Amino acid sequence: MIKVGIVGYGFAGRGFHAYLIGRVPELELVAVATRSPERRAQAEREHGVATYASLEELLERSDCELVVLATPHSTHAALACQAMNAGRHVVVDKVMCLSAAEADAMIEASRRKRVLLSVFHNRRWDWDFLTVKKVLEEGLLGAPFLFETAVVSYRPPRGWRADPGASGGILYDWGAHLIDHALQLVPGPVRAVTCDVQYRGWGSEIGSYARLLLRFASGVLYSIEIGNLVRIDKPRWLILGERGSLIKYGLDPQERAMLAGNIEAATEDPAHRARIRTDLNGLPAEMVVESVRGDWTGYYRNVADALAGRAPLEVKPEQVRRAMAVFDAAMRSARTGETVLSAI
Repeated sequence: MIKVGIVGYGFAGRGFHAYLIGRVPELELVAVATRSPERRAQAEREHGVATYASLEELLERSDCELVVLATPHSTHAALACQAMNAGRHVVVDKVMCLSAAEADAMIEASRRKRVLLSVFHNRRWDWDFLTVKKVLEEGLLGAPFLFETAVVSYRPPRGWRADPGASGGILYDWGAHLIDHALQLVPGPVRAVTCDVQYRGWGSEIGSYARLLLRFASGVLYSIEIGNLVRIDKPRWLILGERGSLIKYGLDPQERAMLAGNIEAATEDPAHRARIRTDLNGLPAEMVVESVRGDWTGYYRNVADALAGRAPLEVKPEQVRRAMAVFDAAMRSARTGETVLSAI
């Protein structure tokens, strides 16, 4: 059994990490650290764990081998380095941190102390991402040349996510997953990054809309859109290939089921299944693709397997450091209004 402590018991710590850790037999949640007395009482009530007011207090426990950070984005680098310097393995919620320089410091601490460092990119196990990946691998679209991905809503930011100092801004939440997906799906380096951020309405502090365009060395264009002031939905995916095209609406269905207490009960609206137009044996064809069922528990199963030496780590910090370099270029582009040439 690998004993786990969670730092932060808000929406992510309580609803995501505690639940998913509880589904992996090799992991045992033994401690929660949070400044809130109410949340400490809630963690004790819900999981029967010891609770602490700070990471420092939690680290006094010698048996807590893995520390999970579910805290505001701006705290990730410092807290992760503190835990790793104390000899603990670390999982940090996305976004990894707020710059590539912070990512470098985290990776250096991980290597120096010879401890595991990973970032909670559970959405590599999203149904839509796995479906797109399968379609591309099967060649149904031919060589893709344009990806358009979007996650938009009409709701105000809440809590620390509404504070640009704590969150980093609108791009640093869902954008972390969408950039990770881009770097997973398209081989080769990113050669140019263009980003625009609008600050309007209730997003006047962190941003109400962001559009990021990645130009890969292969010529592939990859567009990412995030918005919180959008009343009409956009396709979650639109992919154009030399042989065919794909469109898909709707977010992964696991979150609602998980928050209701049973992630395995997740179901997808059939209207949200991916639609493809392509050719088969030289004839035009249109099809609806059954979604590949993912399970976010797979993230923590892999962490447990990696710690036990049974499997390589799926979400490596070096991969996510590359995403942080994209963030750096994106924010520079948004500030200057210019495209940033890169070799990411």
